[in-house]
Amino acid sequence: MDVRVSGRRTTVSEGLKNQAVDKIGRLDKYLAGIDSAEVHFWEEKVAARDAREFCEVTLQGHGHHIRTKVSAPDGFTAVDLAVDKLERQLSKLKSKIDKKNRSRERVQLDPDLVPETLIDEPAVEFDIVRNKTFALQVMSPQEAALQMDLLNHSFYMFANSETGLTAVVYRREDGDMGVINTA
Repeated sequence: MDVRVSGRRTTVSEGLKNQAVDKIGRLDKYLAGIDSAEVHFWEEKVAARDAREFCEVTLQGHGHHIRTKVSAPDGFTAVDLAVDKLERQLSKLKSKIDKKNRSRERVQLDPDLVPETLIDEPAVEFDIVRNKTFALQVMSPQEAALQMDLLNHSFYMFANSETGLTAVVYRREDGDMGVINTA
């Protein structure tokens, strides 16, 4: 992991810089793939003689940005507090990523169902991320369009009272509505 340390309105001692690089650099054991880290230190006066050292750390990797900001009486303590917070955040993120990967169900198309024109192309896989079941309501396409609009959806499945078959009403790109009826 590439760790960059900088100071705003303060100088960062070599010892503080080494500790930050060492401790922040070890965080990739919690989640592999963290590419870089930026550590910024600055000091602010709280009272007339009292000053607090702030440490802000931003990690980047896996398409995520993880950021924490802590304050302490000195920079070394601030680094320790920041590492503790980042360990918790990375642990949560890893759990979320693992849960997401476990919950995805892969769908393979049966080769007998694929048209011969697509046989030479690589098999298409789709990630089904949600499965819903609901009872179809019997209504007219106008009522279905109203329900779709009230729910702020782009389509609405219903039992068409005019045909007795399953149908879908949908919003077209031009703003109008369309109906798909089953045969």
